[in-house]
Amino acid sequence: MAEIPITFHKHWMDGLKERMEKDGPWHHPELFHLAWEAEEVQAVKDFHELQCLRYLPGLTPLPHQMETANRVITEMHGRALLADEVGLGKTIEAGLVLKEYMTRGLVKKVLILVPASLVVQWVRELNSKFSIPAVGQKKEYMWTSYDVVVASVDTAKRPPHRDIILNQAYDLLIVDEAHKLKNRKTKNYQFIQEIKKKYLLLLTATPVQNEIEELYNLITLLKPGHLGQSSEFLQSYVKGKREVKNNDNLRKELKKVMVRNRRADGQVEFTTRHVITVPIELTTAERGLYDELSQFIRNQYQKEDGEYKQNPLALITLQREICSSRAAVYNTLVNMHNRVAETSPLRGEIRTLVEKLKTIENHSKAEKVMELLKESDDKWIIFTEYRATQEYLQYILSQNKITSVLFRGGFKRSKKDWMSQLFEDRVQVLIATEAGGEGINLQFCNRLINYDMPWNPMRVEQRIGRIHRLGQKKDCYIYNLSTANTIEEQILRLLYEKINLFEMVIGELDAIIDRFQLERSIEKNLIDIILKSDTEKEQQLKFDNMSMVLQMMKDNQSQDDIREVVLP
Repeated sequence: MAEIPITFHKHWMDGLKERMEKDGPWHHPELFHLAWEAEEVQAVKDFHELQCLRYLPGLTPLPHQMETANRVITEMHGRALLADEVGLGKTIEAGLVLKEYMTRGLVKKVLILVPASLVVQWVRELNSKFSIPAVGQKKEYMWTSYDVVVASVDTAKRPPHRDIILNQAYDLLIVDEAHKLKNRKTKNYQFIQEIKKKYLLLLTATPVQNEIEELYNLITLLKPGHLGQSSEFLQSYVKGKREVKNNDNLRKELKKVMVRNRRADGQVEFTTRHVITVPIELTTAERGLYDELSQFIRNQYQKEDGEYKQNPLALITLQREICSSRAAVYNTLVNMHNRVAETSPLRGEIRTLVEKLKTIENHSKAEKVMELLKESDDKWIIFTEYRATQEYLQYILSQNKITSVLFRGGFKRSKKDWMSQLFEDRVQVLIATEAGGEGINLQFCNRLINYDMPWNPMRVEQRIGRIHRLGQKKDCYIYNLSTANTIEEQILRLLYEKINLFEMVIGELDAIIDRFQLERSIEKNLIDIILKSDTEKEQQLKFDNMSMVLQMMKDNQSQDDIREVVLP
């Protein structure tokens, strides 16, 4: 057996003798205390506590946000659906999870996919609040050169970006506005599914919008097989599109992967929301035009040889547009005129309406907006459904020396960011279409005008959530404009007053409608009421009957019952 040479190093003995002769330097207590304090700072006293908070001196998370982050890490192992109601800080919760994993050395490579209008906002918050060096993706090389990249889903899924992303492995993937992934047959869903990721966070305030199966699709992205195969899930839990069975079992399974904090839980104190209906009386000329247009719509609804003369939905859009602005209805009438055959008598009817439209000098609704804006020098947001109205309002504001900017879906990301910054720093009014109702945070503003009211109540809540959210220090004032004796007033009274929309929980309306057993969408039923009524009185009676039934359905089930049906 070969001998292994063993040697002893004795250099340390010289140092020891020297310290013994000089009696030091171990006798200096300050050195000992400094070493002790350094170890104490780095020590993890409780593995279940968030260690990242010591590195976030400029951020004080709310208790529900810290609890959510803790649950995601310790119970859900980094794969979770964050489904807080609008304005409760899902972005902060996701930032805490990300920072905690980075602090523990478990995450380095991160991809955050958001709507294009939110890229800069996410980058700004991660940098300023969490000291995370995130960048917004602009060039192809950035996918591989930076560890934390924020990008729009639409950009990421297109070549060549798609291949670059799919060829990398990410420690954490975050997807904001994840309800857009509700359909597993879409390219977005399949793209997210293919990305290699260790941890995954999905953020949405509305995990269920139309059908319970949408929630199943989101959970399957997080943990495939958690709720079984699709057929098993439908058989075990689904009773109707928005009704479930075996509630207790489903709720138990969802708690393993989903966190939903609600305003009603009382964990967060919000400022007061004041909802004000602003009635508007039309001038004689405006009323005459509205009545003529309404009669034109009813005439076009009549069938010829079993076919409608015009698309019923397009006809109702005309009636809604005339309540919005002359500009909006003018564009639609001209387009309708150009599509009709030259020999058709319909062209003459449309031309008559256009000519009468040109004679209208006043616009009562826009004038009411001017009255409201002059009540306060605060910043205002005006939401409209139509781009033509948006541009018309900006023109009217400029005539009255009121500064404004536009915000809509057709703008590129950089322009949207520029418009938001101009609104905060320089101008008084932001005029937005529906693209401004999702994602962006505008807590520095506390006054909002719903110039046109959507038929989908969820869109109203998204609009209000832009200002009535965490960080808002003032009471919020919501003004709903309602043109008297028009379709606008009827819809407002039916959907927003009779069933107390502004006091309801997200999803509650869908549950009521489902219990009411409406076979078609509520929009289709409203259209039928409007088009199939021979007189205004008959139409009013049908609206009253529908509102009474909806109110009765609401009164017959408690909020807890509704939440169990819609979102366990």
